[in-house]
Amino acid sequence: MEFRHLGRSGLIISEIAYGNWLTHGSQVEEDAATACVRAALDAGITTFDTADVYAETRAEAVMGRALKGERREGLEIFTKVYWPTGPGRNDRGLSRKHIMESINGSLRRLQTDYVDLYQAHRYDVTTPLEETMTAFADVVRSGKALYIGVSEWTAEQIRAAHGLAQELDIQLISNQPQYSALWRVIEGEVIPTSRELGLGQIVWSPIAQGVLTGKYLPGAPLPAGSRATDEKGGSQMVSRLLRDEVLERVQLLKPLAEQAGLTLAQLAVAWVLQNDNVSAAIIGASRPEQVAENAKAAGVVLEAELLKQIDKILAPVAETDPARTAANSPKGRP
Repeated sequence: MEFRHLGRSGLIISEIAYGNWLTHGSQVEEDAATACVRAALDAGITTFDTADVYAETRAEAVMGRALKGERREGLEIFTKVYWPTGPGRNDRGLSRKHIMESINGSLRRLQTDYVDLYQAHRYDVTTPLEETMTAFADVVRSGKALYIGVSEWTAEQIRAAHGLAQELDIQLISNQPQYSALWRVIEGEVIPTSRELGLGQIVWSPIAQGVLTGKYLPGAPLPAGSRATDEKGGSQMVSRLLRDEVLERVQLLKPLAEQAGLTLAQLAVAWVLQNDNVSAAIIGASRPEQVAENAKAAGVVLEAELLKQIDKILAPVAETDPARTAANSPKGRP
């Protein structure tokens, strides 16, 4: 495993992080989820990402049980707040009330005294940013979180939050966006702003919901048991990529992956890690062997010519519009 600083902070994380958005507490049984966490630890992964909303809070609880007994100082545990976690009007958003109640719930489920990174899961247009950032500052000063991050915020929103974080003397160090060779919307504005301000990207869906594994074939039926056939497994998100023009171009990547001695999934994960503003790529899994395979993308260096070939193949179907930041994620998704 290779390790990187998260943004310009002193926090060092594994460049492959393990996330449990779709699996723990919903898609797979707890024994399988625990086996995946063990496989992540065996692969040298020390960074684990979750959120209170995943599987209606169950994912955090499964993660907490799976990591119990590990040396806490040797782990980096991340979680998030924003999406609804209960029926009440205040059980959502980034109000002071929801943040303060949510961090306590997350710590209880994760069985830890603190999280290394507490992230705003989306931008809350209904709550003053000053209220949100002040609440985050109090969470940090209470020792319940060490650093603050955001997820799927625009460059303008990141800049405003960073300014307030400086005034409040806390560290806003990361953004968690969707990013892959097929979804590149952060490259135009978010990444340049993050570089300037010292934030690192912790990217989710580096294999584009499985499309970049090559398992979906143009003109063929969807594989049984795949994410595209599972309503609980993100089928709404993957469906936009299941166009023949996309799938045909993904198949053209196979010779390039073989040339590099990688699987298509490893190539996809390695591709996002070539961006120097990416601190980690989050992988998920329903089976331990998937973790072991994808973790092998750590430390891979792709030659400049290979990157050019990948870009040339995918350019006609890759999304690059900065205006699509956060626009592709259905309610309750990463």
